[in-house]
Amino acid sequence: MDCTRRDLKWIISILAVANAKAEGSTLPSKFFVYEDLPVSPQGDGKQRPFFDGKTHTGLAISLHETELPAGGAPHPAHHHVHEEIVVVREGTLEVTIAGESKNLGPGSVAYMASNDPHGVRNSGKTTARYYIFALGSD
Repeated sequence: MDCTRRDLKWIISILAVANAKAEGSTLPSKFFVYEDLPVSPQGDGKQRPFFDGKTHTGLAISLHETELPAGGAPHPAHHHVHEEIVVVREGTLEVTIAGESKNLGPGSVAYMASNDPHGVRNSGKTTARYYIFALGSD
């Protein structure tokens, strides 16, 4: 099997995240170059993980970007213990929190408190891109 530099960057980034989780160490200061992030399928779209670890106070924190085609959704509505923040980068997202829905455009933010049922769907006619900040652990 031939391995390119891009493959090695992807493998190294995955191993670094796994190592940080295994050690329980805090996230170090680091740059995350968008073009170097691994891309994986997620529901109807794609996902790019930036980081997943703990702050110096022990708070679990992660960040990823999701890209959804028009009408797409990453998964059914759900809930969990940790909180999430959604930041819309491009397109239009219909965000539902505890039964209330709102269409959000670029620059808009939604906050999902612990255990509130929530979901997102691309309600626009173009690709939507958004960031998910997860705070805390389950």
